[in-house]
Amino acid sequence: MFTGIITDIGTVTAREMRGDARFQIRTAYDTGSIAIGASIACSGVCLTVVQKAQDWFSVDVSAETLSRTTLGSWVPGSRVNLERSLKVGDELGGHIVSGHVDGVADVLDVMPEGDSLRLQFHAPSDLAGYIAEKGSVTIDGVSLTVNRVQGNLFGVNLIPHTQQVTTLGQLSAASKVNIEIDTLARYVARLQQWGKAS
Repeated sequence: MFTGIITDIGTVTAREMRGDARFQIRTAYDTGSIAIGASIACSGVCLTVVQKAQDWFSVDVSAETLSRTTLGSWVPGSRVNLERSLKVGDELGGHIVSGHVDGVADVLDVMPEGDSLRLQFHAPSDLAGYIAEKGSVTIDGVSLTVNRVQGNLFGVNLIPHTQQVTTLGQLSAASKVNIEIDTLARYVARLQQWGKAS
């Protein structure tokens, strides 16, 4: 489990196609404290560390994950939002994030608003109903508050700090991002569907 609070921006340094794709990611984390088999959220996708050295770790990514997320577009030089998994007693600074990406959203507009940026996204139709104004959403692993919703469109605001410590400040119109809907919204919708079916 994660909270959507990014603690490092990594850089893809190698991509190798095997049965799955293997990515090597350079990081500022102390890799001595990362166990082989540990989970790290990489731009919102929970991945397992399979190899490591002093300043990098490697992860394997299945064809299924490549097809359902933006990871298929990763190449050497791609920047990656990183978050290590929660430990008991850690502060819950964002919201509960599983690292199971639900789909890919399109960036429609990036507009300066004071020192902040207002971003507008187009969500896939099967996910739009789970996104609520003032609710939480995870974009490329970052926990954000939804400011506005209209049909499949929704907007968020990035304060300067978020622009600096994540990759979201570099987004532009036509970018694609990983999206994970709020777990609570998922279960509320499921309970409503179950009630109608009973």
